[in-house]
Amino acid sequence: MGSVRWAFRCGSWTPTRAEWLFAARCIQPEEKDRIGQFVFTKDAKSAMAGRLLLRKFVCEKMTLPWSHFRLERSPRGKPYLPTQPQDGPVSPTWSFNLSHQGDFAVLAAQQGCQVGVDIMKTVMPGSSSVPEFFRIMTRQFTPYEWSVIQSAGSEHQQLASFYRHWALKESFIKAIGTGLGFNLQRVEFHLSSEPLTQDPPASLTTMHLDEEEQGDWLFEECLLDEDHHVAVALGPGSPPSPAPLAPPRAFTLLSFSELTSLASPLTDEDPSYWESFSTKAEGPQRRRDGL
Repeated sequence: MGSVRWAFRCGSWTPTRAEWLFAARCIQPEEKDRIGQFVFTKDAKSAMAGRLLLRKFVCEKMTLPWSHFRLERSPRGKPYLPTQPQDGPVSPTWSFNLSHQGDFAVLAAQQGCQVGVDIMKTVMPGSSSVPEFFRIMTRQFTPYEWSVIQSAGSEHQQLASFYRHWALKESFIKAIGTGLGFNLQRVEFHLSSEPLTQDPPASLTTMHLDEEEQGDWLFEECLLDEDHHVAVALGPGSPPSPAPLAPPRAFTLLSFSELTSLASPLTDEDPSYWESFSTKAEGPQRRRDGL
């Protein structure tokens, strides 16, 4: 069964004029326009990396030429390919999902099952204390989950546990494609005691849905660095695949040249796109308190 885990560090990517203009030519025009509307370069870079990850995946793993397919979005915003090629009469369908937050964009894909991925960076709340931040977010977790979060130790450790739970919940929501209307208290995670590392991913965390343990869902968890948690949700496909899943695999960190190695332009070069990008600020100003 095919499996892909890719990451791109967009936070430290300082694109040259040539890189940014080439990247803009290699994505669909409406996506280029949407990225151009971002106020900050941090968000534009993350979105651009995400679109390139998606197209690289379809081109490399689904063997479609870069310029011969069009990606669409579901009503809930999940990217998909309207028609998928089949290697044979029983070739399992690929499911893929994307997330970007903090300093990374990540893509997870799997054949024969539902996939959702989410990445969260452990950061200090921007305008409130940690206890106040937790009070505001109370309804997003069950009492059991809050007991685990608040017993984690220091404020930094509590925040890390909070974002770990959040990434797990978001990965599940993204896998089933229901969007923000889903009541997050319906799902409760019981964390694996395995320490989270970059490799290998932990995979013993379990999920309860409406108080029933869901044995047919698997959750892979890892760190991309000490501050970035990634969760991958893998659920039964339709129809369910009879083949067992491969062991969890670590994310491969791609360079820009690797990200665009198969890329080919879809549109003409637009010099004004660089002029607009290069005059923007990296991101909003925020307090720089240490954790």
